Amino acid sequence: MSEDTLLTTPLDALHRELGGKMVPFAGYAMPVQYPAGILTEHLHCRAQAALFDVSHMGQASLHGAGAAAALEALVPGDMVGLKPGRQRYTLLTTPAGTILDDLMVANAGDERLFLVVNASRKHVDLPHIEAHLPAGVTLERHDDRALLALQGPAAVTVLARLAPAVAAMPFMGFAAVTLLGAACFVSRSGYTGEDGYEISVPAGRAVDLARALLAEPEVMPAGLGARDSLRLEAGLCLYGNDIDETTNPIEAGLTWVIQKRHKLAWDFIGAGPIRDMLDNGPPRLRVGIQPDGRAPARGHTDILGPDGAVVGQITSGGFGPSCNAPVAMGYVRRDLAADGTAVSLMVRGKPLPARVAPLPFFPHRYVR
Repeated sequence: MSEDTLLTTPLDALHRELGGKMVPFAGYAMPVQYPAGILTEHLHCRAQAALFDVSHMGQASLHGAGAAAALEALVPGDMVGLKPGRQRYTLLTTPAGTILDDLMVANAGDERLFLVVNASRKHVDLPHIEAHLPAGVTLERHDDRALLALQGPAAVTVLARLAPAVAAMPFMGFAAVTLLGAACFVSRSGYTGEDGYEISVPAGRAVDLARALLAEPEVMPAGLGARDSLRLEAGLCLYGNDIDETTNPIEAGLTWVIQKRHKLAWDFIGAGPIRDMLDNGPPRLRVGIQPDGRAPARGHTDILGPDGAVVGQITSGGFGPSCNAPVAMGYVRRDLAADGTAVSLMVRGKPLPARVAPLPFFPHRYVR
C-alpha cells in the first residue's frame, strides 16, 4: 500500500511534527518510533508514562435492551452480567471455534455497550456483529473519535491533574469523563502490562488533549515499536501474530475468557469445537520462549524439539528492553510445553538453544 493510499489518524500531523517515523500498519500511517528510539520509549513507559496513538482501532456502540444478550451469543464472555462502569476482554469466535478477533467491551450504562476492536479486523467484526443483532438493538460506529493510550506508573498522576476522579477508577473500570472540556470515555486498561488509561476522545479534540498530556514532565510519545515490545514482555496476544482464525482459545491459553455461565450452557458461536478441545486437550499450546544468548528469534522462526524435528513456530519475538534479553512467544507440541523444556530455534539457518519459559516475562503492574 502506497503512502498516498494509507489512512491517517487525527494525530497524523502531530506525529510528523514530533519526528515520528511513519510506517504502514493495518492500512494506516502510524508512528513506529520517535527520535528517542524504541528502547528509550519502552523503558520510559515502564518508569514514568508514555502516550500512544491507537486511533486506528475500531470504536463502536451497541444500543438497546437486548444488546448484552445479543453480544453474549457471539463471545465466550459474560456480557449480561457485566456491570455498568466495568470493561471486559473477550473474543469473537467463528463456527469452527477459532478466533475472529479479540476485543474490549464496556458497559457504558443506559443499555449501551462500548466496543473497541482491532484495526485490521474492524471491517470484519462490525458487519459480523451487526448481522447477528435482533430487532431493537443497533450498532453505531464511532469513526469520529480518536483513541489515546496513556500508559505507565505515572499515568494516574498525569491524568488526575485533568480529572481527579480517574484516580479512583479500578482496573478495567470505565467512565464518561470530561477532559479539557471534551466528552471522553476513559477505561483503566491497556496493552503494556502497566497501569494506565485508554481515552476515547472526539477526533477534533484529540490533538489538544495529546499536546496537554505530552506537556506533562512525566510523559513522552511512544510508537508501535515500544507498544509491541511492552506487549510481548507482558505475554499479551497480538491478533494476526499469536491468535487468528486458525487458533482455538484453549491452545492460545485464553481459557480464562470462557466464563462460568458459558461453561455450563456452551451456547455461543463455536462453542462445540472449543468445548471439545477443552475436554480432550489441545495438540499444541502457546508458551513463552527464552532464547539463550543475545540473538532474538522473530515471528515465523521454527522451533525444534530435542530430536531436531520441527515442533512449533515463534509467533512474536524480539528484544525485551526491561528483561535485557531476547523474548518470544509461540506454539509448541503439548508434550513440550512445560516450563524449562529445552528446545532449539532455527535462526539464520542455525539451531540456537532456548527453553520454554513462563509468561509474562515482565510482571503485570495493573492497579488492584
